Amino acid sequence: MKRANPTKENENANSQKVKSKSKTLLQHIERVIELAEDSQLNDKFYQKAETSIGFIEKTMNLTQNQAVMFALFIEQSDSEYIRLKDISRFLDCKNIKTICMMNDIDELEKRRLVRCCRGDNSVRYRVPFDVINAVKQNVVYQPKNTKNITTNELFEHIESLFNEREEKELSHDALILELYALLNDNPELVFSKQMAEYKKLIDDDSIFLLLFLFCHRFINFSDNSVGFSDFNDIFKEKWRLRSIKSYLKDEKNSLFENNIVEHSSDGSFGDRENFKITAAAKEKLFAELDVKIKQSEKKKGLTLHKDISVKELFYNEREQEQIAQLSSLLKPENFKNVQENLEKNGMRKGFASLFYGAPGTGKTETVYQIARATGRDILPVNISETKSCWFGESEKLIKEVFDKYRNYVKTNEIAPILLFNEADAVIGKRKDSASGNVAQTENAIQNIILQEMETLDGIMIATTNLTQNLDKAFERRFLYKIEFDKPKLEAKKKIWMSMLSALNEEEASQLATLYDFSGGQIENIVRKYTVKSILSGTKPSFETICGFCKTEFLYKDEGQNKIGFNRK
Repeated sequence: MKRANPTKENENANSQKVKSKSKTLLQHIERVIELAEDSQLNDKFYQKAETSIGFIEKTMNLTQNQAVMFALFIEQSDSEYIRLKDISRFLDCKNIKTICMMNDIDELEKRRLVRCCRGDNSVRYRVPFDVINAVKQNVVYQPKNTKNITTNELFEHIESLFNEREEKELSHDALILELYALLNDNPELVFSKQMAEYKKLIDDDSIFLLLFLFCHRFINFSDNSVGFSDFNDIFKEKWRLRSIKSYLKDEKNSLFENNIVEHSSDGSFGDRENFKITAAAKEKLFAELDVKIKQSEKKKGLTLHKDISVKELFYNEREQEQIAQLSSLLKPENFKNVQENLEKNGMRKGFASLFYGAPGTGKTETVYQIARATGRDILPVNISETKSCWFGESEKLIKEVFDKYRNYVKTNEIAPILLFNEADAVIGKRKDSASGNVAQTENAIQNIILQEMETLDGIMIATTNLTQNLDKAFERRFLYKIEFDKPKLEAKKKIWMSMLSALNEEEASQLATLYDFSGGQIENIVRKYTVKSILSGTKPSFETICGFCKTEFLYKDEGQNKIGFNRK
């Protein structure tokens, strides 16, 4: 609308401009409202209200129409929500007249003098209390400063923006623009720099907004798990919400692949709808905040090396040499040096080892003792948990195992050991795919493991009893293959004396000669001896110990010298 030319009728008003300077901003707004009621915003209104409109324009740096609309919104501010038809009714004009002022209203919204709530079928406005309070105090409202602020202040502002989005006072696109502006206004903050790096990896504004949501919930609400149900207030459009959910369900996405976000299932493979920022990303994003990324979070799901009890193990000479070599390699200083040299020569950096042999020969315990000695934690894989009755789910679960391990390698200074214990079920010979869905699933799981071993950046150890069933494709991928034989005479003697101090050297030699036991079987005998001692109150005799040895066998003549190994 154009300003009407002054006429004789408003010359008197012009003569009062000097006096009007003593009026407050609120008084000038009051004057505009008084003249605007039932005026239909005609020329006569603009003539009479010129002085007060001009004062509001100059004071608040607004245009003529913006000044009028601001005054009208202030008049309606006692309502929780203001609709344009409420203003039209006040002016006694057609709705089209106020609709013609929409561009001016949009500018007031950009100046944050009014807030707009855009629902499915309606548009409503309100005047924030801070704006009303500023008018009452005769000062011009200024939005909170967002330049050169601290990270804490930045997250306070992020919280207010997300609150406005939840209340439908900010559109999806407007929220994104506001968040981008925050980063641009504070480029020196560590958070801003890291988000700028992540933006290079994320080419979708909605996904970048999703990352902001994860950060907001973690810092402002200490919420370490954000699920699909939490997206509704931010991604209000159904099509957009579906798109976000679909994006997260496909784990080949930029957030997962760049180790920014992960499932927050805490080791439960069944939870696929809750997510959190990875420990590695938290350390990069929140370095300036007093937020301690708990060590327990980086270690969750791991068996810690410091919690592994010392246990003396006895091996045959050949095994002892191989285990000592592997233990030396896995010492952090040696492992790092070897990996760097392998990488320089274009070779795989990861180390996969296979421990195979008869049950009870110490394969699993050896892994734990190597981990303890080299300061490495262990991520044990429960094979049964990776097998699902749902077609296609097992492949996802086994992939998640490696994703989880990859994250631990990145977030822990010393790479843990990925332990596939009793791995026969997943590294055995492939089955004929024509034999059914189970065979297809097991073959698919094997393919995933084989692919992951090719790109392994850490340490994987698999143990198995059934080496004759090992698929050929796995043989070349295991760099170290250590066979655990049943202990020979000297090793068995040491095990007997170590576990059962009541034996003298001659008795230990006799038991070692008579019975071809594994370490695990000897431990069973010792447990029986201990139970008998407690129940009877006396130490069992050597004959009783021999009786325990005989009852250890399930079959007649099993294990008595016939089964002994004399490796040449």
